[in-house]
Amino acid sequence: MRSSTSPIRRALPVVAVALTAMLGLAACSGGDAAVPGADPSASASTSKLADVYKNAVVADAAALLPDSTMAKIKARGKLIVGEALDAPLLSQQDPSNPDDVEGFDADLAKLLAIYIIGKPSVEIIPPASETREALLQIGTVDVVFNTYTITEERAKQVSFAGPYLESGLAVAVKADNKEIKGIDDLGGKTVIVGANTPAVTAVPEKQPTATIVSFATDPQAMQALKQGRGDAYVQDFTLLASNAASDPAIKVVGQPFTTEAYGIGLKHDDTQFKSFINDWLLKIQADGTWAKVWDATLGAAVESKTPDAPKIGSVPGS
Repeated sequence: MRSSTSPIRRALPVVAVALTAMLGLAACSGGDAAVPGADPSASASTSKLADVYKNAVVADAAALLPDSTMAKIKARGKLIVGEALDAPLLSQQDPSNPDDVEGFDADLAKLLAIYIIGKPSVEIIPPASETREALLQIGTVDVVFNTYTITEERAKQVSFAGPYLESGLAVAVKADNKEIKGIDDLGGKTVIVGANTPAVTAVPEKQPTATIVSFATDPQAMQALKQGRGDAYVQDFTLLASNAASDPAIKVVGQPFTTEAYGIGLKHDDTQFKSFINDWLLKIQADGTWAKVWDATLGAAVESKTPDAPKIGSVPGS
């Protein structure tokens, strides 16, 4: 049991019951809709980011406008985050230590908590894809970090800060492959793709001479790559990176060659909070924090340089 001084808190059971009734949330493996966040001192990714946490930027008191969302979070003493618990390199819960959740999304959420509160005090509520809007609309969570693709349609229901991360289709090869460095090297190659994924059309557009072989599921495609039934596997970058993190037989090469922008989900039309978070994103981009978090999480599983952070407000809906 955590001590009373721990920055991580569990939501009251009534919250989980109410959410299940109102939203049809699928219970997580422990049976609760709300789970603790991570103790930053225990996180493997955070251990690589000790200096980042130590020197994390904290908002000036004047930025916490009276009666604003950020002022209310500061007074509450914790940031409530909609965030997955089963996304390697993004937000992955350690089965042996449920208080340890690490990855790009998880670390940024904790750093946002520091910016508002002065400490990495977070509470995580795992969302289903279909409940993210409702969680924000009824105020169950303050923000959503959940590879939440920014679209104009979604922006009619929620607001997006950012984008804070860009993904897209990327290339994976066997770990001993020295020839293929990215999409430009796939001409004349046999390329594995997931059936009914954007790669089915995107690869031929980029490399008309490539031979496309499709598989129904990601595990099947991964197995085919390792068996040499294709020279490369093209899939979403974040999925490939998580595969590479857990399977040393493959590696991700190059940068994504398509773009999908992820935003931080916020309650609709909370312009003060959106501006506040965008200012924070600009600060952590400028001081190198964003790049260091990327390198310690997603970047640890790929053979490519650190990408430039996305430009704030660069996509429709942001």
